[in-house]
Amino acid sequence: MDEKSILDRIGGLVEEEHRLRAAVQAGQMPSDEERVRLRTLEEALDQCWDMLRRRRAAGNNAQNPDEVTERPVPEVEGYLQ
Repeated sequence: MDEKSILDRIGGLVEEEHRLRAAVQAGQMPSDEERVRLRTLEEALDQCWDMLRRRRAAGNNAQNPDEVTERPVPEVEGYLQ
């Protein structure tokens, strides 16, 4: 996945997050369902941001960014802040 594809995916996930929040506020979606979907969106966003940062780091260090692969959710979510 190239940088533009990652950024497009991030944009799509953010749009979906906004739609979910609007649906909950309008009473069109149960908050439990929203929480589950939001968690999934957050994990996908974390994976995208991780991959984007790692691709950029690879390019800055004379490595091939195309060799960077997506890390599994438990690995990305397990990072210490």
